[in-house]
Amino acid sequence: MSNEEKNNPVEEELEATEEVASNEEETEPELDEIETLKLELAAQKEKYARVHADFDNIKKRLEREKYMALEYAQEKLAKDMIPVIDSLEGAIAATKVEAEPEQLLEKLQEGVELTMKQFLDVLSKHGITQVSEEEPFDPNVHHAVQKMDSEEHESGEIVNTFQKGYKYKDRTLRDAMVVIAN
Repeated sequence: MSNEEKNNPVEEELEATEEVASNEEETEPELDEIETLKLELAAQKEKYARVHADFDNIKKRLEREKYMALEYAQEKLAKDMIPVIDSLEGAIAATKVEAEPEQLLEKLQEGVELTMKQFLDVLSKHGITQVSEEEPFDPNVHHAVQKMDSEEHESGEIVNTFQKGYKYKDRTLRDAMVVIAN
């Protein structure tokens, strides 16, 4: 029995050592898995931070581009108006030339008419058009300021235009002020 008693403590110690070793083996994979998950979480957090920073940068860039587009939206119109200004300056300069009044007036009128045509062409190029005097009365683009009897026109037709109207694409910028027939 004494032999058995001696083996028992040794066996117990062996068993305890094996138990601790097996617990360490079970704990090591758990620790490795936790460390792996921690590293993956850190990588995902870093990836999220980068994506978020990229998104903020894109958002700021788009805001700047939108601001610049609004700020310089009329640049094309302005560039197209410069030749019209040149024509008007030429007309003013022509009045300073010594010539007979009738000839000067005729040249000035011709220059102003050409400048007006040039001006309307530039507006048309940018979607701004005059409301036609020949089109039927439309309360969306015409403002009737007066009614008059007319044998030449049917009731509701435009007889005369006091002030021309203008449209930008499909929107009315200014109604045409017209006289319509009774």
